[in-house]
Amino acid sequence: MRRPDWAPDDIDIERPSVARMYDYYLGGSHNFAVDRAAAQAMVAAVPEAPLMAQANRAFLRRAVHFLVDAGVRQFLDIGSGIPTVGNVHEIVQQVAPSSRVVYVDTDPVAVAHSQEILADNNQATVVQEDLRHPDRILGHPELRRLLDLNEPTAVLIVAVLHFVSDDDRPTELLRALREALAPGSWLVLSQASDEGRRDTERNDAEAVYQRTGSPLWFRGRSELTTLFDGFELVEPGVVWVPQWRPETPESSVNAEASAFLGGVGRIGG
Repeated sequence: MRRPDWAPDDIDIERPSVARMYDYYLGGSHNFAVDRAAAQAMVAAVPEAPLMAQANRAFLRRAVHFLVDAGVRQFLDIGSGIPTVGNVHEIVQQVAPSSRVVYVDTDPVAVAHSQEILADNNQATVVQEDLRHPDRILGHPELRRLLDLNEPTAVLIVAVLHFVSDDDRPTELLRALREALAPGSWLVLSQASDEGRRDTERNDAEAVYQRTGSPLWFRGRSELTTLFDGFELVEPGVVWVPQWRPETPESSVNAEASAFLGGVGRIGG
């Protein structure tokens, strides 16, 4: 396979990436043939896969608008993925130009394109790091340069946790992030769930993502709710993402087809 000019030299273009598959689901162009093949295999197993990604992206947009309206001006987006239209900084800086955003992702393509997009934006930056290392994220010079964690901050972990196994201790990872945040800070979570899904769909989806080196780890509503420990969930709690403060009643119809659960919580005080 010929390496595109925009592809960093140090990435394996023969192995699918979850970030580039997600980009494909959303109609992006920063993906390789191997990513498209894996994504198409996922669509064959679960035909709603692109709609799931779109529903999750819409949840992120609504949650960010909610947070901006609540007065949040600092955002830490962990697992931000490859930039597409409607990035967090585009949403928040349109309303409040002084808002500051730090993106975090492990995928070199996501980081490279974020750097290109943010080159002229001194209120936003990107860090190449992994949710599994919250200490390295929190101590990164770029984060420290841009965010004041003594002030309320919104942490966004959207469509990421299903790549974090229980062996990686997600409760401890989130506790480390929470303990670094000031009162009045927020947490936005979403992740894939197999509730209501056929075993064949779940097994086929797991097989596809095994190819990426980032296997799926499904969680149910009670498990995701537990990960909000220390945060006060806002209404309507942890729900299928189309049900979280939908813009119209029609947009939440058949919400369970999204296969993503999500919620927003706040540290009191």
